[in-house]
Amino acid sequence: MTIDKNLKNYIEENIFPLYKNNFTGDGIERVNYVIKRSEKILQENNLDINNNILFTIISYHDLRKNNDEANHELVSAEIMYNDEFLKSFFTSEERLLIKEAIEDQRANSKNEPRSIYGKILSSASRNSSVEQSLERSYYYGKKTNPNATDEELFERAYIALSKKFGENGYAKFYFKDSTYEQFLHDIRELLSNKKKFIDKQRKYILKQK
Repeated sequence: MTIDKNLKNYIEENIFPLYKNNFTGDGIERVNYVIKRSEKILQENNLDINNNILFTIISYHDLRKNNDEANHELVSAEIMYNDEFLKSFFTSEERLLIKEAIEDQRANSKNEPRSIYGKILSSASRNSSVEQSLERSYYYGKKTNPNATDEELFERAYIALSKKFGENGYAKFYFKDSTYEQFLHDIRELLSNKKKFIDKQRKYILKQK
């Protein structure tokens, strides 16, 4: 992804460091993951978009997640929209497009993202490996309920991932995406056996500790 040098330098120096405040799994490594996934989606679908706009959307999309999980996409969008550097770099129309794409990122939203950029972000920010899902679901549960036992967290993760990635799950994807298609096959196979799922998550988390 070729990005304007001034934009890239500003974001890397002033925005990326803010991600150190996010909880495990949503730090700067998550931004880098979404960038790589976006590049693959662009290539696989031969999409012609503005790289500066997409890079900015991804770079700002999960700011302040640690402080306000329930509204993090709205908070992140406002931070972007009020950024003085971006006001001088993008047109008003482009900034509105970026803002809407950040706001539209949630997998459980009943409405489709309003632009191709929102659809790319929504698709690229989905988990694409079983291990990633096991890790993120566990640590998110631990963040929201720090007093829960591991067994309670594994139970919660199974329910949450079944709702999200099961046969009738709410997570959507909008482009040809061979990586995500393989992930769906693998996670649904694991979710078909609750005991197998919990055993696998337990082993994976214990290995990390």
